[in-house]
Amino acid sequence: MTSINKLGLIAGNGRFPFFLLDAARAHGTEVIVAAIKEETDAEIAQRAAVDPGVRVHWLSLGELSLLIETFQREGVTRAVMAGQVKHKQIFASIRPDWRLAKLLLSLRSRNTDMLLGAVAKVLADEGIELISSTTYLEPLLAPAGVLTSRAPNEQEQLDISYGCGVGRAVAGHDIGQSVVVAGQACVAIEAMEGTDAAIQRAGALMKTLEDDASTLGRSLTVVKLAKPKQDMRFDVPVIGLQTIRVMHEAQATCLAVEAQKTLIFDLNKVLAQANEAGIAIVALEN
Repeated sequence: MTSINKLGLIAGNGRFPFFLLDAARAHGTEVIVAAIKEETDAEIAQRAAVDPGVRVHWLSLGELSLLIETFQREGVTRAVMAGQVKHKQIFASIRPDWRLAKLLLSLRSRNTDMLLGAVAKVLADEGIELISSTTYLEPLLAPAGVLTSRAPNEQEQLDISYGCGVGRAVAGHDIGQSVVVAGQACVAIEAMEGTDAAIQRAGALMKTLEDDASTLGRSLTVVKLAKPKQDMRFDVPVIGLQTIRVMHEAQATCLAVEAQKTLIFDLNKVLAQANEAGIAIVALEN
């Protein structure tokens, strides 16, 4: 039986699915979770065990037909994607079913927008509308301005300006969302590995320069941007406590994101941790 007060949740990894699940339940929405075996935290099953308004179905990343059948059986007509699915997983160990294999073969390129846009179309053709991943989470979108007690210093401002130029070019090609800058030079660009791994790579590279007569600054600035025509249904920029931990370990001192296009989970904890680490966070207006 279909219901407008029912939501399908395609859950990837991280805390995003849990924030969305909690927000939807707070609105009285019944949530049918399609948990991805290769990605979703097993904790999601515990939510279903204590909440009759949540049901969890486990499926493999390659089982697009099973996803559709599950939602149709549950009467789901609206669905949302929440949580990262590592891009490399799609081209690594999974075994796509006939529907996903056909979809992959039809793509002109296999970037995020092209792939997830095609999945969204298949779902729509089967009566399942994929809606914005920020649904129920608008209060968690980054407000404009300096968010931490410390504003970016002069060098960090220069690195933000440079990083925005590089980041917009990269995001326009749907390569990745983040660039890591030092001394107005690009140290790392996010690709298939994800933001955290790109920051870690930049930090490791900077350590190799510590004993050299490097002209680069010793601190890193991370710029994380939405795509020029960001589809809010998927791949929305997200930061959280893990982002700050990784930045601190890599000796990154500044983070710039886009206001109203970036979700910040555990905002108060993120800002407290950033302030303690001396990391400046700024949300840029479009």
